[in-house]
Amino acid sequence: MKNTEVLEERITAQGCTEHLSAVEDAIYVIGGKWKLKIIIVLQENGNIRFNELQRNIPGISARVLSNELKDLELNGFVKRVVHAKQTPVVVEYISTDYSRTLQPVIMALSNWGKTHKRNIREDAF
Repeated sequence: MKNTEVLEERITAQGCTEHLSAVEDAIYVIGGKWKLKIIIVLQENGNIRFNELQRNIPGISARVLSNELKDLELNGFVKRVVHAKQTPVVVEYISTDYSRTLQPVIMALSNWGKTHKRNIREDAF
């Protein structure tokens, strides 16, 4: 497999450090087993309640989902909406406009993952 991407400019040591730092920050915020799955489900479903969200993500426990939602809310990817005037009180989670800025990243990762899986199957290395 050939690398068809051409670098527009030579990366300096400082530039490399800055790029690595930015990638580390991004992975810290959206990394792990569950965060991207949660973001994708929220983007596909709109407003969704906790139990429905949990049903849409096989294998995630309620405790882990709760913790991940708190992290995602803290970082601006999820909004928790409480409908207190209803009985019983209804809590919904929605993806924010900011979380939708991840769509190109998610698509790029998806495309890369498909290519990687195909390369592994075809032993293209």
